[in-house]
Amino acid sequence: MDPERTFLRHTLATLAYRAGKAIRGAPEGFSDFRPGPGSRSAGQILAHICDLMDWALSMARSAQAWQDHNPLTWEEDTVRFFAAVRAFEDYLASGGPLGTPAEKLFQGPVADALTHIGQISMLRRMAESPVRGENYHKADIVAGRVGPEQSAPRREFD
Repeated sequence: MDPERTFLRHTLATLAYRAGKAIRGAPEGFSDFRPGPGSRSAGQILAHICDLMDWALSMARSAQAWQDHNPLTWEEDTVRFFAAVRAFEDYLASGGPLGTPAEKLFQGPVADALTHIGQISMLRRMAESPVRGENYHKADIVAGRVGPEQSAPRREFD
């Protein structure tokens, strides 16, 4: 497997790890939380991240397609997120041809998704349900592990 694809797969595993941490344990009603009028709600951001992963897969398969989805429940979009990341990961792992270069997949949908996971983490803090900080360098993140079940944190901050 080429190094760019290997790195992209590790990046997806990192996204899944960080997203799992930001998504898990969200308080009741968090999907509707927004910092102010005119801003996206946490649920809208999570739905957008799902759309980004669907878009990434479509680009990888040479059939670029974008579709905006309305948010479902927090739980349903959590399932949708991990399913979309899994589908993208499975395609990357298959060795199938990429319809766009790996670095373009990273700089577009994957980097955007990482940014939005940071937004969800910030919104959690604003909603008085903060996600514990962590030394992510120490985290047990492995290419291919992109589901909701992730390794326990190795070095969280107090």
